[in-house]
Amino acid sequence: MREFKELKAIEAVKDFINNQSLSFLYITTPNCSVCHGLKPQVQELMEKYPEIALGSVNAQEVAEIAGKYSVFTAPVLLLFVDGKEYIREALIVHMDLLKEKMDKVYQHMAG
Repeated sequence: MREFKELKAIEAVKDFINNQSLSFLYITTPNCSVCHGLKPQVQELMEKYPEIALGSVNAQEVAEIAGKYSVFTAPVLLLFVDGKEYIREALIVHMDLLKEKMDKVYQHMAG
């Protein structure tokens, strides 16, 4: 299973997004049961997209994430293409719909 790179500062998040053509952020909080239950499913899905860099951010540790990326709940899943947000899923994530969206973007960008 692919692992997420832990990003511990807003500058690390910005660099992560801007230094890859395809980047995916998993934004979580420590006491979020939905976040912890969803993460393995997202990791499994990301096996299909080896070109996408994976990052994880604890919104309590990196409080600036809320203002910078309009994050007001957890989990929030963001896919960036060349530094621009293409996919945003929050709180209730339907994995089949996420997969459809990811497939479209991935085939276009990586294929």
